[in-house]
Amino acid sequence: MMIHESDALAKTNRINMLFDFYEKLLTEKQQTFLKYYFHDDYSLGEIAAEFDITRQAVYEHVKRAGSVLESYESKLGLLRKHTASENWLNKLESLAELAGSNEDLRTKLQDIAKGLRDEIHGGT
Repeated sequence: MMIHESDALAKTNRINMLFDFYEKLLTEKQQTFLKYYFHDDYSLGEIAAEFDITRQAVYEHVKRAGSVLESYESKLGLLRKHTASENWLNKLESLAELAGSNEDLRTKLQDIAKGLRDEIHGGT
């Protein structure tokens, strides 16, 4: 079965997003292999050479770490909640734009959206 480029990109993006949420819950080795493979775009062979192990061993480490991330997501749902929050914020911002000539309403809606976005992204 051949993986389409768009599927591979979607998987990489998902792993990177899950990694952002759950990195600290992974072992140091899992963090390292995922960073090399997904963040730094190293090949399995390059990682294998770096750590003096087989490509198959690297593949198994990466696959297992990805499964661990998916397991955390299924239990905690941080990415799902984040995505839902982003969608609601986008709707709120769109509504603010529709307020048009009602400057006061538009400003208040934009302030709410900014406050929520700052809160979600750890801003002040």
